[in-house]
Amino acid sequence: MPISADQQQEIDAQRAQTATTARATVQGMENHLYTAHPVLDHGFIRVIDYMGDDAAICQAARVSYGKGTKSVQNDEGLIRYLMRHWHSTPFEMCEIKLHVKLPVFVARQWIRHRTANVNEYSARYSILDREFYIPAPEDLAAQSVVNNQGRGEALSGDEAQKVLRYLQDDATRAYDHYEEMISDDGQQGLARELARMNLPANIYTQWYWKVDLHNLFHFLRLRADKHAQYEIRVYADAICDVVKDWVPAAYSAFEDYRLGGAQLSGKALDCLRRMLAGETVTQETSGMSKGEWREFEGVLSDPA
Repeated sequence: MPISADQQQEIDAQRAQTATTARATVQGMENHLYTAHPVLDHGFIRVIDYMGDDAAICQAARVSYGKGTKSVQNDEGLIRYLMRHWHSTPFEMCEIKLHVKLPVFVARQWIRHRTANVNEYSARYSILDREFYIPAPEDLAAQSVVNNQGRGEALSGDEAQKVLRYLQDDATRAYDHYEEMISDDGQQGLARELARMNLPANIYTQWYWKVDLHNLFHFLRLRADKHAQYEIRVYADAICDVVKDWVPAAYSAFEDYRLGGAQLSGKALDCLRRMLAGETVTQETSGMSKGEWREFEGVLSDPA
């Protein structure tokens, strides 16, 4: 289970507290506050705090640009303009703080987004729980033969069962030795900061992650993409569900221009214009490499 009975009691107590405030609040986010949204087998995300809303984005933009926004008739139109033209600072006026429980190997991928404030559970001072990410059988896949970073066909039958057994047995054995090393048993025991190095990368860790909306959108653009690794993509999807209730106009623009849009090079735009003019364009006449042409064809043919 992602959360224990004690953790649920703590969440219920937090949600029972109310406070009067003069600052902007969003009912959709108030509904999310402190609630743990399950991800993977033991993970979750939950909103701890947030600042700003769609109106804060527009307020910041109008302060920056003054009369330049007079032609924009409404907040939604302004937000779409800002998103369409890759403006960033107005979206930085909104922030969110999340509590995330995730496997260590996902955390190592996540932390590469170096635009947030992070405070992680410390295995130097505390003992990690006996919780490991074990993929569902349908999520076990062979190495892709065309993408060094991706997965190929799903494993099945005896091969899948063997892999699952290895993952479970190895994680359990490593944790047993971890517990044994830090246990005093009448002796001093190994320091926790050393014993942790024996733990597997699929053990769960937790952190608080605070980020502004501009950088959160960048994270989601990469990690909610269908090509992202499944184990981080499901966290991004869960965050998307929260963000759309927090800043619906900004998320709608993000979904349209970033998640559902595509960026074309100058050569690709030239090819597109020639195609619209009725010309037959091939990779050889496009001026693009085979890789660029393949991606261009993918943009034109992919309904997503």
